[in-house]
Amino acid sequence: MQPKIYILGIESSCDDTCASISVDTQILSNVISSQKIHEKYGGVVPELASRSHMQNIVPVVQEAINQAGISLEQINAIAFTRGPGLLGSLIVGTSFAKSLCLALEKPLIEVHHMKAHILAHFIDNEENKKPEFPFLCLTVSGGHTQIVRVNSYYDFEILGSTIDDAAGEAFDKCAKIMGLPYPGGPLIDKYAQQGNANRFHFNKPKVEGLDFSFSGLKTSFLYFIEKEKKQNESFIKENLTDLCASLQKTILDILFHNLELASFKSGITSVAIAGGVSANSGLRNRLKSYEKQKKWKIFIPDFQFCTDNAGMIAVSGYFNYLQNNFVDQSVQASARIRDF
Repeated sequence: MQPKIYILGIESSCDDTCASISVDTQILSNVISSQKIHEKYGGVVPELASRSHMQNIVPVVQEAINQAGISLEQINAIAFTRGPGLLGSLIVGTSFAKSLCLALEKPLIEVHHMKAHILAHFIDNEENKKPEFPFLCLTVSGGHTQIVRVNSYYDFEILGSTIDDAAGEAFDKCAKIMGLPYPGGPLIDKYAQQGNANRFHFNKPKVEGLDFSFSGLKTSFLYFIEKEKKQNESFIKENLTDLCASLQKTILDILFHNLELASFKSGITSVAIAGGVSANSGLRNRLKSYEKQKKWKIFIPDFQFCTDNAGMIAVSGYFNYLQNNFVDQSVQASARIRDF
């Protein structure tokens, strides 16, 4: 019998301080400390985020260890998010992981944040089936929107990505235009469920190939709201649910147009979603409908592994551990780490 591999995962790419313990591909603990301080600023303030990480990382790691019921000495390696993300936030997680590895004399594993979102599909879970290679993954978050062909645990090919704003960013910025608090994406999803998605129509930028663009949509939405408010100051309040439903439908139409095209061009009908926006109910339901309509095999992650978390970092670390993909103490955090 193969010995069990325990990995401590650390995630600090944005405003959530996260730590997790995995044993092989099973998650023993998954602790997330969210920073509420950014809500009053309408978005993440990088300096405040990095300071909060410094305050939170020790107790969060300790809590992950306690919940897992193991000792630090049992850990086989430490995996951390090297990038992409906010540099100040990444530095905190990277520095802590490097220091702890030195103290424990354990191997150090760097993890690409977006790869980890995809590999979250391979976390042991009785409810969700795991995709077989190759499969397509639509990764959608506040900072990234990509269609990735996944050939193995170690082989990823980006087929299309955003040339400007990401889908999650479009959700949050349009929410801010409507006066919704940060983060606005989940609120748009909530109100959209009560609205008429065909009430309003917004521009869908045309981009060649499988790339995405959302900046034009955000601008057209802003001009539309400003125009309507000149005629009726209460326009947003009176039409909030329909606005949210129509906006969400537009964003999903853009995403699924390219996803369908990627499936057609590649011949791959196993399709997954990943990233923070994969928690969006409209996105999940649209993908589920394709299982019958297009005979796709679909894969949707658990909610707890959609947004930033360390469980995905630990499991990514496990696969790297199997290949002895370790780094030394010279490794540095990278806000714009090269894609795959």
